[in-house]
Amino acid sequence: MKPILDLVTKLGPARLAAMAAVTLTLIGFFAFIILRVSRPDMGVLFSDLTMQDSAAVIRELDARGLRYETRGDAGQTILAPRGDLAKLRMDLAGKGLPVQGGVGYEIFDKGDAFSSTNFVQNVNHLRALEGELARSIRAIGRVQAARVHLVLPERRLFERDRETPSAAIVLKLTGDLDPGQVRAIRHLAASAVQGLRPDRVSIVDERGRLLADGAKGENQEDAAAQEDRQVGLEKRLRAQVEDVVAGIVGPGRARVQVNAELDLKRIESRSETFDPESRVVRSSQTRTESSLTGGAEGQTTVGNELPGATGGDKPPTQKDSTNKNEETTNYEISRVTKTEVAEGGRIKRLSVAVVVDGVYAPGPDGKPVYSPRQPAEIERIAALVRSAVGFDKARGDQIEVVNLRLAESPVGPQAMDEPGLIQSLLSPSKDDVMRMVELSVLSLLTLIVLLTVVRPLVRQMLAPVAAEAGGAGKSIGDVLPAGTTITLSAPGGGGTIVVDPNNPTAKLMEFAKINGQVQAETVQRVIDMVRASPSETVEVLRAWINEE
Repeated sequence: MKPILDLVTKLGPARLAAMAAVTLTLIGFFAFIILRVSRPDMGVLFSDLTMQDSAAVIRELDARGLRYETRGDAGQTILAPRGDLAKLRMDLAGKGLPVQGGVGYEIFDKGDAFSSTNFVQNVNHLRALEGELARSIRAIGRVQAARVHLVLPERRLFERDRETPSAAIVLKLTGDLDPGQVRAIRHLAASAVQGLRPDRVSIVDERGRLLADGAKGENQEDAAAQEDRQVGLEKRLRAQVEDVVAGIVGPGRARVQVNAELDLKRIESRSETFDPESRVVRSSQTRTESSLTGGAEGQTTVGNELPGATGGDKPPTQKDSTNKNEETTNYEISRVTKTEVAEGGRIKRLSVAVVVDGVYAPGPDGKPVYSPRQPAEIERIAALVRSAVGFDKARGDQIEVVNLRLAESPVGPQAMDEPGLIQSLLSPSKDDVMRMVELSVLSLLTLIVLLTVVRPLVRQMLAPVAAEAGGAGKSIGDVLPAGTTITLSAPGGGGTIVVDPNNPTAKLMEFAKINGQVQAETVQRVIDMVRASPSETVEVLRAWINEE
């Protein structure tokens, strides 16, 4: 234990305290690193869960003994190890989790159908139908959650007593639905329920806005469809014009507005045309008659019929013959029958307004200077716009292209460059940002530990070694300034040495005395060590003698 105690005494309390502090700090730091590295990477298992679904999923994870985390006031988001997300989702889906606040046809997998009444079966069927519709509606983009309420009247004996089914749908949206998506939801519900018409489906969002009114009739529904058609036509024409103009004046340097006036009347016309010059023989009939008249020959009388009668002695009389030909021909005149139905929504009139910016050129001071465009260029742009929208002068269309200076400043050429590697690195994903932040924190902690703990400790431990190494090759005169008083103590006696800066010879002599006294003190220390440990000294000497 004596060498250990000597080492402890040689280090001193300050150095021991520093070493202990460094050791504890390093142990804590590396323990944090090990725990952080061994901690599994967590990912989102489910989000936006109801309290019932969240509780069911947590019970299942506890039964499996898996580590998880919950976020949100009611645990709407559940995190699990990222490597097990796919397997967990499939396993939980096999058990019907999460339910998302509704049930589907799996409700009939539970319970005994023989013991349930007809009323319970009807209620379960209604719940299953509502749950399946809600699941289908949630598959539409921007729909986060959905609840469906169906009103299915009981079947009546007579047709005149039957009532029309209706439906009400409540949506939780992550954005705004366009009219086409609203119509799709209505037709989806109407197609899944027998006897339900799309105009009997009402849709409301979570903010209480009425997206579709199921109390309106078919006329209001047709008017809404016509309005959507007009808006869609204007949007399509505006996009076409913007594409053409932007290719000439640059993106963002033109403003386009389109107003389409539609004819909403539905026209049905029938016409029948006869062509007298076009005749076709439909049928032809020919009749021929021949007759012979005159004289008594061949007449039937009583005398002629008696046996042995000769017909008398009258001379023959002259006979008349008649021939008659009759021909009938029927002609068919060509006829054209046309039926035309013109649906509502035809373009009645178009009005297009286009504002294009001028030309910007760098001025003497380097700033862009505005200059208007030439009239010939404006006319060419107007001709392209007329071709793009299908201009019809007889219809009364109006196209206006005007050159005006826009309020916005022009986009510099540097903003038009495509993003390169640096821009791509500057726009990482959320996971990449979190990982970079984590690595930065760990690197900063490591740097702080090295600079504030390890570096001072190493310097303090190496300071005596450096001092001894430096003293071995230098004299005290190289270390002490002139005029310094030195007091020495040795086993044979002590003394005081004063260095005179004005006498170099005396200074050298005093330095020699000091070096001799230091060497004598070192020799005396070695003698003390040999007397204290003679056996160890013998072993050391024997090892030196045996060395080659």
